[in-house]
Amino acid sequence: MPLVTTKKMFEDAYKGGYAIGAFNVNNMEIIQGIVGAAKKLNAPVILQVSKGARAYANHTYLVKLVEAAVEETGLPIALHLDHGPDFETCKSCIDGGFTSVMIDGSSLPYEENIAVTKKVVEYAHARGVVVEGELGTLAGVEDDVVVEHGNESYTKPEQVEDFVSRTGVDSLAIAIGTSHGAYKFKPGQ
Repeated sequence: MPLVTTKKMFEDAYKGGYAIGAFNVNNMEIIQGIVGAAKKLNAPVILQVSKGARAYANHTYLVKLVEAAVEETGLPIALHLDHGPDFETCKSCIDGGFTSVMIDGSSLPYEENIAVTKKVVEYAHARGVVVEGELGTLAGVEDDVVVEHGNESYTKPEQVEDFVSRTGVDSLAIAIGTSHGAYKFKPGQ
């Protein structure tokens, strides 16, 4: 079984009434632990790789480790770029074997976020890769995404339909009051 897309996974999950775990990975042991647990449950899984993980572990090594996990387990596994910061990073992942990418243009002005997201969608869809966009920002730190508490910008519901229809994203990450990484402030403040 080859790597699968998150689009197919999500369709199956909606029909089956279950959730799919998505876990960031950056080495063999983490991948083995996650897919070992998923195998025990016969559960599909999304293995996510951040820009920092690609720099740390090397893009090619990570792709080959995830492909080995698919071969060893037979599970539906998607390989997803988490918080791709720009078109070039997304393109590299698309060309390098990822089945899903997130373009995180959430820190950009709205129209610029739409433009970069649409560019990634056009490139990815032409190659059978699905795209997640992001609208709104969460407080916290994740790789190069740093938003101070109090500077978060929650997703405006009135923008969601416009953003999705203009970009063509397959899924959308929204900011509704959670946080990236460890809390550096008391939740609820």
